[in-house]
Amino acid sequence: MHMLLNSALKRFGLQNKSTHKFQLLSVSFYSTLHSISAPPQLQELCNIVTSTVGGLDDLELSLNKFKGSINSSLVAQAIDSIKHEAHTRRLLRFFLWSNKHLSRDLEDNDYNYALRVFAEKKDYTAMDILLGDLKKEGRVMDAQTFGLVAETFVKLGKEDEALGIFKNLDKYKCFIDEFTVTAIINALCSKGHAKRAEGVVWHHKDKVKGVLPCIYRSLLYGWSVQRNVKEARRIIQEMKSNGVNPDLVCYNTFLRCLCERNLRHNPSGLVPEALNVMMEMRFYKVLPTSISYNILLSCLGKTRRVKESCQILEAMNKSGVAPDWVSYYLVARVLFLSGRFGKGKEIVDQMIEKGLVPNHKFYYSLIGILCGVERVNHALELFEKMKGSSLGGYGPVYDVLIPKLCRGGAFEKGRELWDEAKCMGITLQCSRDVLDPSITEVYKPKRPEKINLVDSSKAKPQQKVSNYLERMKMRKRIAAIKKKKKQKSAAT
Repeated sequence: MHMLLNSALKRFGLQNKSTHKFQLLSVSFYSTLHSISAPPQLQELCNIVTSTVGGLDDLELSLNKFKGSINSSLVAQAIDSIKHEAHTRRLLRFFLWSNKHLSRDLEDNDYNYALRVFAEKKDYTAMDILLGDLKKEGRVMDAQTFGLVAETFVKLGKEDEALGIFKNLDKYKCFIDEFTVTAIINALCSKGHAKRAEGVVWHHKDKVKGVLPCIYRSLLYGWSVQRNVKEARRIIQEMKSNGVNPDLVCYNTFLRCLCERNLRHNPSGLVPEALNVMMEMRFYKVLPTSISYNILLSCLGKTRRVKESCQILEAMNKSGVAPDWVSYYLVARVLFLSGRFGKGKEIVDQMIEKGLVPNHKFYYSLIGILCGVERVNHALELFEKMKGSSLGGYGPVYDVLIPKLCRGGAFEKGRELWDEAKCMGITLQCSRDVLDPSITEVYKPKRPEKINLVDSSKAKPQQKVSNYLERMKMRKRIAAIKKKKKQKSAAT
């Protein structure tokens, strides 16, 4: 989120207003210079905080015995050094102890940095305590800290608290400006709270005039998280009416929203409606890319629409959009899952012929799928192609193939792959015991039991006879009931 905001603000020239403004909009975390070897005082302080012996009260007793001179810089360096090792509660107690002993020597930057550390760790209690202290002591919360705090609160499902802080930013001596408004809107939209974000936009129209494209992107993403195509389309139309041309990011976001909704409610409309959006993109001089088509291919694969997936791959080549390795992966994946192994191999060969070099995920995933559908021979062929591309990182593939082969009874091939991996210096995660037939249980797939035709031929006539007798009994009962009714009517 912060990278997106930073790039948007650079584009609109908001970072050059003043030196103070630039400091507020900086997206880098507060950090201190580390020496090559930590000073003895810093090392001792870090050891005390990271110690796992004793509780929080014991920690404070150990800190009280610390004989070194505590200052703001040392506290910041200690937190920066151990923020990934120490438990958040011990970090919080250390910071509160430091504040109590240093009084006003701790600067606002130290408070903001500590708050960002706890936000990064998603510790709501620690953030709440520091926010209360920050407001009580009249310290300044910078805009960068607010952005991260708001984002963390929304991720934790506490969007009301995030909005509450935003509405009371003056109590934290933080200004409501382009950055803070954009930050709260981005935070809300990241989890689909687009309606509430639009309320913020409505109340702060004057603050967002310079960053409208960024605001619209966030709102569009917020509605797409909810798969609300109607509202997402409204945002697109509103952008056009306000003179903001939707770019490729906006159209791809809308396309994802449309495809994911059709995936659930109208799978047959996936291709025609997505192609209509791409036609609209071309009309507005926004050319679809492989990413646009991959959004559609991903949804087609989830609903196992094999024919349409292959047709879209062909349409990409015809329309001048070169498929990337992800496009081929998505098509090959759905082919293997649906049992079209020959066609799937052709797709992989096409990709290799075009000189595309995929990353490890391409081979890892497809080999895993082939093993899962009991096509180990095809998986071995694909592994040979992976080794031919000299990608490296073969260890996880060996860890999948060797146990699979041995459990299928192919112990010789399993040993061959084991020796091959050892010759290449690869450390395998699977145990050597899988190569031992006396330890590894061979999996034998159960076949459905055959029906005995002789028994079934005898059973059918017997069943027919029993059914016939049941029908005759019912008819006799009905006839007897009717006869009794007639006799009663005659007697009366």
